[in-house]
Amino acid sequence: MEIELTAENFSEKVLQSDIPVLIDFWAEWCPPCRLLSPVVSEIAEERDDLLVCKCNADEQQALCIQFGVTNIPALFLMKDGKLVDASIGYKDKDILLGWIDTVL
Repeated sequence: MEIELTAENFSEKVLQSDIPVLIDFWAEWCPPCRLLSPVVSEIAEERDDLLVCKCNADEQQALCIQFGVTNIPALFLMKDGKLVDASIGYKDKDILLGWIDTVL
């Protein structure tokens, strides 16, 4: 299951999470974001060892600034409240799963 991430719930959902967090920064107008969205949804459904959050870049500009997001889609992996790694742009599911497993 994916969680909608906002500035208001960021601390509770990301910083206080007991498991690693994958944050997907996206926007409705972004074609690569629309391609990546179902991939992220599949990962959210398949991985119970990972909290998957989606952050609308147009609506959550403060979080974009906090993470230095300049291009989307942008995926950020967090563990123990700290940024571990980031991936920019579309990648297929196998590549993303390999990245997640390698980083974590």
